[in-house]
Amino acid sequence: MKRFCISLSFIICHLSFSVAQTYTLQQIKDSALHNNFAIRSARYGVEAAQQQRKEAFTKYFPSVSGTGLWFNANKGMAQTTINPSASISPELGAALAQSLPQEALAALANPISISMMKNGAIGSLMAVQPVFAGGQIINGNKLAKVGEEVSRLQLQLSENEVEKTAEQYFWQLASLQEKMNTVNAVDTLLRDIYKDVDVAVRAGVAMRNDLLQVQLRQNDIQSQRLKLQNGISIVRLLLSQYCGLRDTSFVITYQSDAPSALLSRQDHHQALFGTAEYQLLDKQVEAANLQKKLAVGQNLPTVAVGAGYNYHNLLENNHSFGMMFATVNVPISDWWGGSYTIKRKKIEHQKAVEQLEDNAQLLKIRMQHAWNGVEESYQQLQLAQRSIEQASENLRLNRNYYRAGTSKMSDLLEAQLLYQQALDKHTDAFADYQNKLLEYKQATGQ
Repeated sequence: MKRFCISLSFIICHLSFSVAQTYTLQQIKDSALHNNFAIRSARYGVEAAQQQRKEAFTKYFPSVSGTGLWFNANKGMAQTTINPSASISPELGAALAQSLPQEALAALANPISISMMKNGAIGSLMAVQPVFAGGQIINGNKLAKVGEEVSRLQLQLSENEVEKTAEQYFWQLASLQEKMNTVNAVDTLLRDIYKDVDVAVRAGVAMRNDLLQVQLRQNDIQSQRLKLQNGISIVRLLLSQYCGLRDTSFVITYQSDAPSALLSRQDHHQALFGTAEYQLLDKQVEAANLQKKLAVGQNLPTVAVGAGYNYHNLLENNHSFGMMFATVNVPISDWWGGSYTIKRKKIEHQKAVEQLEDNAQLLKIRMQHAWNGVEESYQQLQLAQRSIEQASENLRLNRNYYRAGTSKMSDLLEAQLLYQQALDKHTDAFADYQNKLLEYKQATGQ
């Protein structure tokens, strides 16, 4: 009994692990966004821009620095010779001669060598606070913030591209699987036709040629099945690699009903301002304007105040003191080259403004083109649905005609082929409609 329970548990576990994982379209896109390298790279760009913004913010605060120096020279760095007799006037010499011994007077005539600063130490601690920098600190922080916003918009564009590619793979796989279902259904249909023809041939009411035609069509279906199996395998591998899926034996599921195209219609003028592409162009204009202001600020005077504490023992005694100071830096000759830099930045700003206006029109055209694609693909899908109904009825009639002996086998097989083509066209139209719908949603910033 115990052995039976263990065996049953093993079988249950084996079956649970052998069940293929099922993914929806949203799960596929989420997996792609989580595992795709392009998205990780864009996220690194956002993190780097955040650090750059934080770095720019530190420029508002005082700059504190410390300096230390110790030295030991082979001889004093300050050396000189003093001759006392050269600095004594004749009157002072006569007075000293009366009051000093002769030996002391003789010593005054000898030069005296002085050596200082053979070793010592110096230390200082300074804090400098910018007071006016021509707006460079403020505009630099604004530019860093714009850079962070640009990196986020670039991340959004990368996400859109990854979602688009993942969805294209998804619908490509769905299309191939639907065509495989069609092949299986047609194969079942041909087997039924084969049975009917075989009975008719045995009864002598049909020619063997009809049976051979059915067999040839069955061979063609088998060939199509092999191609579809290979295509499904390759697309599944591509989707697994792109989305970071470990198992390649997964199954996808989706809604076969196509939503109406009118549900996604947007006001293109209003939608323009919500698209990542337009916002990115607008940020380029803002960045160009800030760079122009920075160029102006680099040619304006800068004012800073500071305080410091200093220490040294250069004269073999410890000495320390504090101080406060103010600095003013006025660029003079730099204005020559700086004036051309300012003009260049103004030109670049105007270029960015005109580029925004031009590309805004192109973005609207892109929206309209995408919407036209949605409408066309939706109409193609409706036509494909009607074609299935007509081809199905045509197949039913030809099958009845053949059974009644009023139609040839070639007509019946032609009807079968038209039915299969109608199913395949509907599958392609459905996948194309889904792709066009995503393209329009991304073009309008949905």
